[in-house]
Amino acid sequence: MRTFAETADRIAATTKKLEKTALLAKYLKSAPIEEAAVAAVFFSGRAFPMWEETTLQVGGTLLWRIVEELSGRSDLELTAAYREHGDLGAVAGAVLPGGTETQSAPSKIRLIFREIAAVRGPAAKAVLVRKLLSQVSPLEAKYIVKIMTGDLRIGLKEGLVEEAIAKAFGGRVKDVQRANMLLGDIGETLRLAAEGRLAEARMRLFHPIGFMLASPAESAEDALSYFQNAWVEDKYDGIRAQAHCSGETVRFFSRTRDEITESFPELPDALAGLPQDVILDGEIVAWSYLDDETPTDDGDAKTENVERRVPAMSGVEGPSPVLLKEETGRALPFSALQQRLGRKKVSEQLMREVPVAYLVFDVLYAGGELVMDRPLRERARILDELLKTRTINHEGREGTRRKTKANPAITQSNLAFDPECLPPTQIIRAPVFQASSPEALNKLFDDAQARGNEGLMIKDPESPYTPGRRGKSWLKLKRELATLDVVVTAVEYGHGKRIGVLSDYTFAVRDGDRLLNIGKAYSGLTDIEIAEMTKWFLDHTIEDQGFRRTVEPKVVLEVAFNNIMKSDRHSSGYALRFPRIVRLRPDKLPEEADTTQRVEDIFQKQGG
Repeated sequence: MRTFAETADRIAATTKKLEKTALLAKYLKSAPIEEAAVAAVFFSGRAFPMWEETTLQVGGTLLWRIVEELSGRSDLELTAAYREHGDLGAVAGAVLPGGTETQSAPSKIRLIFREIAAVRGPAAKAVLVRKLLSQVSPLEAKYIVKIMTGDLRIGLKEGLVEEAIAKAFGGRVKDVQRANMLLGDIGETLRLAAEGRLAEARMRLFHPIGFMLASPAESAEDALSYFQNAWVEDKYDGIRAQAHCSGETVRFFSRTRDEITESFPELPDALAGLPQDVILDGEIVAWSYLDDETPTDDGDAKTENVERRVPAMSGVEGPSPVLLKEETGRALPFSALQQRLGRKKVSEQLMREVPVAYLVFDVLYAGGELVMDRPLRERARILDELLKTRTINHEGREGTRRKTKANPAITQSNLAFDPECLPPTQIIRAPVFQASSPEALNKLFDDAQARGNEGLMIKDPESPYTPGRRGKSWLKLKRELATLDVVVTAVEYGHGKRIGVLSDYTFAVRDGDRLLNIGKAYSGLTDIEIAEMTKWFLDHTIEDQGFRRTVEPKVVLEVAFNNIMKSDRHSSGYALRFPRIVRLRPDKLPEEADTTQRVEDIFQKQGG
């Protein structure tokens, strides 16, 4: 592990990617294959391969307490060291005295990690962590803690580890990348590369593949400048989710590659029983189920069950120009879905109060092969056929297994629920439209917002699915909901290159004479602005809490955001979704900041 740590230090010392790759390739080539395989996982910032469900379950507070105990430093001294170094691993390397062992191989550290993961309770874990950190050198402890916290901070992402494997063992980078994507294990990928067997890698389900990302478009004209005959979908205000389906087993993963199945226990059953293993891409949204006839504001009946024609694709192959039937209901704002997130157990009452739907818009794997390299128009045909012909298995409340044929556009459990039962779960093929002019695209945008959705996704029908990349094949068009003028109430030191500056700002809105916090943002200002503001905040600190400072509430910011949610996290009772700083407002006094009443007005307008 000493050689690993020394290599990591050398990699951290250079900003040149080629030099980082060369240093890592040299280390991997010189180490025994088993040690190199484990080290590749560690260099990716993980204790275990991505596909594994094993986690250490050792929090930062526990690590802090152990480092404090072993170092003999006070909490104040440790806080000062943290402000200097920026992460707990670097602090451990600076303050720990070091043990008697002179060398611990990566494979030995991995075995200890597995012991730590296997025991239950913080006390038992603390014993093993304390023993480990007391035996290794300070340099080794530095990187062991960094691995445990999941952040090496040496400027080495997994993509560079893949490049280093290719360089070390003579393979092509794209072959290494593909094998790692299929396996979800950079260590196993290294073993195959060393043996010249990368082509033998096969898809391992239930580890998430990177999501294809979209780039923002400034306007309809900007969006259509990249490709013609654009395919257009609504941009839903939910959470992106990848569904891995194999027989009766279905699991969902978020864009951060965390499993979220527990938060939506009704969804797996609605996708169980597909005739082939598949990986789907889509959006989970809170869904309002309405009766076929819903009274409008003036008391008239309004038919909600409508049919919309997908326009012909002007000679471009793709979704058939047939009638797609929209099931009664609509997507709700993210604030509704938020109640379902992060829960270990979801009650039937909550499932009734906040029903969800899964809107599917892509397929990555089907019929035993990856289809990501195929054009979107081909993947769309596969997806349409999959949802049109499949049969759903759905476990009823009494354990009765029933089957129902899927609608070409909508798939739902279609069971006879009484009022006390759960609502049906919908698996919806996201409707696709076509636009070849800015006027048509703007009309589709207005229609999407009228349906309560964020905006549009605009896609090139010839594009492959490129995991983890943000190119111009997928674009997103949306307009900011609003901006707020807010007052900074607290600041924190940043991370990485912002270790020494106060770059994370907590801000508030006015409620009479009070300031009530509503959010936190760290992006939007230039390095020069942050440096200038750091000096101001240091001179105007009310309370120095170490890493965090409360400051005189005199600085006004303009912040943009996507949504407003109800939240107990902030004193205002609200939180901004994806807040970002638009600009400093030195022209405004704190008394001119926006109020909680304006926040409430925006919340109501978005349909909160």
